[in-house]
Amino acid sequence: MKPVRWPHTGPLRICLALGLIVVASATWQLSPPGFVESIRALLYVAPDIPESLVFHYSWWPRLVMSLLAGGGLALAGNLMQQVLRNPLASPTTLGVASGANLALLATTLLAPGWLVAGREWVALAGGIGAMVVVFTLTWHRALAPMVVILAGLVINLYAGALSMVLLLFHQEKLKGLLIWGAGSLAQDGWQDVAFLAPRMLLSALLIWLLLRPLALLELDDASAGSLGVSFRFLRLVGLGLAVFITACVVSVVGVIGFIGLAAPNMVRLAGARRLGSRLTWSTLLGALLLAGTDLLLQHFSHALPTLIPTGATTAALGTPLLLWLIPRLRLNSEPPRDNAAPTPPHPSPRRLSLTLATTLLVSGFLALMLGQLEHGWSLTLDWQILQWRTPRLLAAAASGVMLAVAGTIIQRLTANPMASPELLGISGGCAIAVIIAIYVLSAPNNLVLVSMGTLGALVCMAVLLKINHQSGFRPEQLLLTGVAITALFDAVRTIMLAGGDPRGQQVIAWLSGSTYYVDLTSSLVVVLLACLLGLAAHFFTRWLDILPLGHATAASLGIGVKHARLALLGLVALLTATATLVVGPLSFVGLLAPHMARMAGFQRAHWHLLGAALMGALLMVIADWLGRQWLFPDEIPAGLVASLIGGAYFMWGLRRC
Repeated sequence: MKPVRWPHTGPLRICLALGLIVVASATWQLSPPGFVESIRALLYVAPDIPESLVFHYSWWPRLVMSLLAGGGLALAGNLMQQVLRNPLASPTTLGVASGANLALLATTLLAPGWLVAGREWVALAGGIGAMVVVFTLTWHRALAPMVVILAGLVINLYAGALSMVLLLFHQEKLKGLLIWGAGSLAQDGWQDVAFLAPRMLLSALLIWLLLRPLALLELDDASAGSLGVSFRFLRLVGLGLAVFITACVVSVVGVIGFIGLAAPNMVRLAGARRLGSRLTWSTLLGALLLAGTDLLLQHFSHALPTLIPTGATTAALGTPLLLWLIPRLRLNSEPPRDNAAPTPPHPSPRRLSLTLATTLLVSGFLALMLGQLEHGWSLTLDWQILQWRTPRLLAAAASGVMLAVAGTIIQRLTANPMASPELLGISGGCAIAVIIAIYVLSAPNNLVLVSMGTLGALVCMAVLLKINHQSGFRPEQLLLTGVAITALFDAVRTIMLAGGDPRGQQVIAWLSGSTYYVDLTSSLVVVLLACLLGLAAHFFTRWLDILPLGHATAASLGIGVKHARLALLGLVALLTATATLVVGPLSFVGLLAPHMARMAGFQRAHWHLLGAALMGALLMVIADWLGRQWLFPDEIPAGLVASLIGGAYFMWGLRRC
């Protein structure tokens, strides 16, 4: 007689284990005032007992909210993965949550009366806007998984940059929204639960009614067409439900990271194959994941120096999971590529370089002289004004040179035209180390910050090498690893800023890429470092010409490929760390400048490095000038302006992929 085999024992075991953790943690927290009284407080509140008030109006609503939000996000993530046939799709990786959060922030500032009509509709509009942009960028590639994730990444960064602009100009008004936007489950009653619960139940009912049609999305388009199924309608309905669920959750608790990605993939890897079982188990698992994380966070909150939002905690804990998943998930698509005809080499790269250098000098001279003052636009040679503008100009140009050189090295080293320090997470790793140094060390100087930033960049590149070594450094896996590291950076940044520490203002200014506090001495040091590191890169031009030809070709020509890669990556780490300290981690110059140089006709490594350096400096000079003039007398930091310009270019590049 054959033994009985229970279906889906893998997901069942995971949910049972997490359920035991949730029950044990909840029981531990319920026991101090008396277990029976705590349970009774769920249904009945004793006004004369403070513990009963706390449990009835705070603890129990928070637990129920964590279960609802976690289950809803897992359900939305499963729908997105089913509709897009993409195991890495989720409300956070596709930019839906960031778009909803940005819409709520902007509405709070500009039209708070709209929130009365229903904050979920404001968040829904933001989430739909983000998805429309992602679809616009990727529809021509049939929603290829790799391109969809890259489009979601740039939307996340764009929404983050715009949110940072709002925060810089309205920090006092938005200060209370920092913790909420980071994913706060704190409750002061049952009103949010009453708001979210019926919407989740209605969405689950609609998904159950559409379960069989949605299961057909696993077929290819031709097979579905022969069955008379409209893929476009099903995709719109499925994604519409997913965005609605995400918007409702974000409107109540803010952005909760990685639940929508982790839960569906965990149950799939555990053995749930059919759509119905994946939806059921992932919803349960998502609810338990968020509830367990929040209960453990509450349990240890007394030992923490500051309030840590649950959403940022889930993102920080989810990053290792994503790094573990990347090598195990199959992406049935090719990496983005440029389908345009290759640009022919420029007949005279020396003359083109001189033209760019002249343009840079003229632009720098005009940026120093031309600008708005208290009486309007004017040309000035007043030394009092020039000595304030000169350090900013020099620092912006030098940081543009370093990011451009770092981006050129990475693109040639990986043979990936979409690689850059920002997209591979190197800037994010550098930023994490610098933020930790600012908060942990007492008054760290610039040398300490550069050292810590370089160490963070090296650690990130070590992670990149470890995860992608067996795959031969496939471009798509490199980029997805960068997505994970960037998500970790976002979580660390959110945790640090949500604590209310006075040093948060310094971190916000630095993260946004402001050159406002750069003095002449510091700017000259940055220029000197840019020159030295740029010259150092010049000695590796032979390697950069040969390495894109492949490992075998490079080895046959006498290059120690392993040592060459390590040396180049070390140089990239130092370049990125130094530049990130000046313009922050959000700039796209490391992606944009090498592309522009290649399109201009700089093909050989020597000329490519020089052309990218000149264009990077020019881009940052223009970004710094625009940031000073756009909203005068207020300023938009140069790093944010560069990220907006570079993000627009990135979206244009995805359209051409």
